[in-house]
Amino acid sequence: MIPQTLAGRRQLILDILGRQSVRSQGDLLEILSQRGFAVTQATLSRDLVELGAVKVREGKTLVYAVPGEGGDRTARVAPGPEEVSSRLRRQCEELLVTARVSANLVVVRTPSGAASYLASSLDHADSADILGTIAGDDTIVIITSGEAESRALVNRLLALSGRDRSDPPPTNLGTVQYPADKPRDDARLALATDSNTSTDLNKEYR
Repeated sequence: MIPQTLAGRRQLILDILGRQSVRSQGDLLEILSQRGFAVTQATLSRDLVELGAVKVREGKTLVYAVPGEGGDRTARVAPGPEEVSSRLRRQCEELLVTARVSANLVVVRTPSGAASYLASSLDHADSADILGTIAGDDTIVIITSGEAESRALVNRLLALSGRDRSDPPPTNLGTVQYPADKPRDDARLALATDSNTSTDLNKEYR
């Protein structure tokens, strides 16, 4: 029995396209359903793109095929977990800016235009913690089954990206950045000075 996983589904798609003629995504969805795999057309479209499937002419019709050596229809092996993990690590290093937890949601920020690219890799990672993703221009919302799963996922993504915390790096605006646990004595002095100045002005106008 083929496991109900991302890799298992894609291996089945490769086997189907290598053994029989499939004219449309609708036909392929029906075949997958008969084999026990219920997927949406959007998911199937991503699978076909990732597998490199193309339409080739067979007689007078066009059918889906996965080109092998020399352009034949020999099925290729679906990407293994190691390859998927390596791709996700590389993209986290390059694209992940911040990752924050909000209950059963993880909000990930990326450079502008990169959210859907990283979200695709997260979808393909076949992680049990991820129920789904929604990508905008520079933001990804990841849905998990609970807050504990969200925190575990954030820790994993930050580890993959090489970061050790979820807060964004401080922006250099020409001012001194103070650690949160260190008293800001000079700031207090400035406030005290402003207070004394205000008192002197009040005396002057009296």
